[in-house]
Formats: sequence, C-alpha cells, structure tokens
Amino acid sequence: MASDTVVSLARAIRGRVTTDPDALERVGHDGSHLAGRALASVAPRDADDVAALVRWARRERVPLVPRGAGTSLDGESVPPDGAVVVDLSGWNSVLEVEPRELWARVEPGVVNLELQHALRAHRVFFPPNPGSWTQSTVGGNLATNASGPRSFRYGPTRHWIRAAEFVLGSGDRLRVGGRAAKRSTGPDLLQILISSEGTLGIATEITVRLAPLPEIRRGVVVPVPEGVSLGAIASRLASRPGTGLSAVEYLDRACARVLSERREVPWPAEGALLMLEVEADSPAGAQAQIERLVHGLAPLGLGSSPTVLEDADRLWTIRGESSVVLDERVGQRIREDVAVPLGAVDALARELERIARAEGVPMYLFAHLGEGSLHPNYVVDPASGAAERIRAAVLRASLGFGGTISAEHGIGRLKSGYLEEEVGEAGIRLLRALKAACDPDRILNPGKLFPDAPGGRGRGSSRSLSGRRGGPTAKERPSADRGARPGRRASARWRSRGTPRVRP
Repeated sequence: MASDTVVSLARAIRGRVTTDPDALERVGHDGSHLAGRALASVAPRDADDVAALVRWARRERVPLVPRGAGTSLDGESVPPDGAVVVDLSGWNSVLEVEPRELWARVEPGVVNLELQHALRAHRVFFPPNPGSWTQSTVGGNLATNASGPRSFRYGPTRHWIRAAEFVLGSGDRLRVGGRAAKRSTGPDLLQILISSEGTLGIATEITVRLAPLPEIRRGVVVPVPEGVSLGAIASRLASRPGTGLSAVEYLDRACARVLSERREVPWPAEGALLMLEVEADSPAGAQAQIERLVHGLAPLGLGSSPTVLEDADRLWTIRGESSVVLDERVGQRIREDVAVPLGAVDALARELERIARAEGVPMYLFAHLGEGSLHPNYVVDPASGAAERIRAAVLRASLGFGGTISAEHGIGRLKSGYLEEEVGEAGIRLLRALKAACDPDRILNPGKLFPDAPGGRGRGSSRSLSGRRGGPTAKERPSADRGARPGRRASARWRSRGTPRVRP
C-alpha cells in the first residue's frame, strides 16, 4: 500500500521524491527529542508543484509537513509516522533587493545569516537574528515568529514581513500583505499566517522588510555580581535613552562557565554575564554611548570593567553557541521558552530555581533579558515524567506571573496541550475555525499548535527519540483551570540561482 502511495505521489508532482532510509531519518527529527517516520520526502520545483502536492495529499489523506533547516525546538517540523516531508531547504535564493524602499523578495529556504551576507553590500539588513541564525531559514523564522538578541530594539520576525505567498491546505494560492508601507484592509491575514507553524499554509515566497545597516555595532559584555536584580537591570536599560541599545542578553553563572570552558571567549570566565549591543554612527559616538551605559548601570552594582567587541556579530555567534556547548557538556535536557513582564522577571527566575531543586536536577539559564524572555535548561531526559512535570510547572508559572508559554520558539507538538490555558476556550474555538477554513482535511502539519479536536481526522503520530509519543499524557495533561497555576541540528546550504535583481 505504501509503495502504491509513493508511486501516486511521484506521478502527481514534478519535483524529486525520496524514500531513501538515511534521507528520511535526517528529516525525521528536529531540535526537540521527538522523531517520526516519514513515508517520503519531496522537493517541489515551484509554487505550482506545491499546489499539486497539496491537492494530491487531500485526495490521499496523507499529512504534509513543511521543513526548512529543522532547527525548531518543540517538534514543529517532526513528521507524524506516514507523513510526507515538504523539503524547502533548496529554495534558498534571494530573488530581488530594493534597498531604497527597504524590502527584499526571498525564497523560504534562505538561511538567515546568508541573507544578511547578501544584503550587506546594499548597506541594509534583516533585523531578526535567532540564536540558530547560522542554520535557521527565513521560512522557519516566519512559521514560528522567531526572535533573537536584536528583538529588544527591532521586535520579532512578524514586524519584518511585508508580504508572503502561501499554498493553503485547501490547495488555493494566496498572496497576503504587499509592498505599501501601510494598509488597513480588515483583519491582517498576513499576521494570522505568521507563527502558524505550517498548519494553515506552506510559504512559497516572502517579502521581508529591511533596515539601514548601522555604521557601528559594538558588543559589550558586563559581569553581573550575585544578588543583583535582573528585573531592575532590564527595566533600567529599557527606560534609559541615548544608549543606542539593540540587544540586552543574560547568561547565568553556570551557563557562562560552561561556555567559557568549551569556547574561547574574550571576557573573564567567572560569574554571570550581561551581553549588550550598541549601535552608533561613529566610533566616538559608540564610545560615548557605552560610557553612558556603564554610568547608568553603576547604581545597580555593575558596569565596571566591560569587555567591548568591535563587531557585535562576533558576540552573537559566541552567544548562539550556548545551546551547542550545553549539548556537549550536559547532554539531554528540556529547553523552555517563556516570557513575563519585566517586573516579574526576578519572581519567575526564583520559581525556575525552585522547580530545579524540587526535581533534583541542574538548571542553566540564559535570557533575552530586555524583553523578560527566559530560557531555562533543565538537565533531564526530555521524554521522562520528570520532564513533563517540569514543563508544566514552568509554563504555568509564566502564566501565573502574567506571561506566555512561548516567547519565540512556537508551540509545536510539545506545548499544544497547554495552549488553551493561555488563550482560553473561545480562543481555541477560533483557532480551530481558522484551521478548518484553511486546511479542511487537516493535512498540514497535524498535531502541531492546535490541540487535537475530538474526533479529529489526523493521521500518524510523532514519537520521542526514546520511543515515547510527544506531548503530555492524558493523566499529565494540564487542566484549563486558570486558578490551578502556581505563583540535532540540520543545516541548509546556500545555493544561488543567480544574482538577485537589485533596483537602481
């Protein structure tokens, strides 16, 4: 039966169809602990081919899972068993650059860092820079509304998408947004599709907004003494004018120590660290802004002996290695992604430490501190009951402090069972109505983002790498009672299809 389905698939589209076991193993997992056995992997040739693929999947009732680099952390790009992976990593061309009007037209498989390289000659850049920016694709950034260090000043990916083309789960082609700087034409369909994790449509082309490239971008690393209020640091920096800050990051003592042991770092290797980016028009301006920063931090007990890096990208490349070195040093863990108002940062940090003590496991914390976005890493088998308890406690703690269960990683499969606690029953009904309108047969990335509806027609399942299915069990699934809350990395290679068109 499976071979007949693959034959039917190969006849339906013009792109390459792969059933090689090694290739399917590579696309069977992402940055989470989940895994699935895909029926096939396909590389569509163009948007028409994607539409033909969707029509085929509707006829055959076969799930489709869009995939770029596979760096997602909550199972967004893991296929259910028997699904077809739509591999868009080869769609990696920069099609057109308009530096005067500050936009560029790209394919969804363009790697974030490679896009920055392509734009540099035009003195413009695409501000979102997630920690995985050396591998993650713009299509994946759009699908999860990814952020990064520079989101302190520039905001998440959704602020930087001007237009996009999708093939919906119905097989319809849809273009949303446009090149006009502003529009008011009813509910924003583009924003609805951003962060939908491939559950409503497959992006085939993206028009991104750009920003002028700053003349000077300095990285600044400041030691953080024990006992200093993280919330006070974040609030002070967020409200202090004239500093040119575009990023406010934090590594706790344990995380900073592991990073310094595994990588060569240009700053003292002891203690927690504050990592900042300063933008300026000149070297003298940058120096003046750094001095203002140091002066502003002095009343909080820090700011002395900062380390200044001439190129901020060097800082973010090192900072982006935090997850890699934790993989090397501590191995399996759960990596959470929550955010709270700045006034609740210290309370959440204490609760995260309490959770670690209660479960008897080490925790490593790094954060986009300027936005109250925290990433606690607990050293525990991610498929274990302890991991489920920790995840539930962390997510509910964030909600209890007025925060969110996902600041930037998305929901995927791992958090879908918790979504109703944040958006409520009415919110879930609305999300399911959107799903039904865009994907009537529920073939696009089933089991992700949207909690399964009773009697759903989803086919297949994903498993943890240890064999257990992802997501909370029926016994462990959290209640929607809001009063119950307590206070392998894939890579995409750059492939140019020719020089992008640049408007004179």
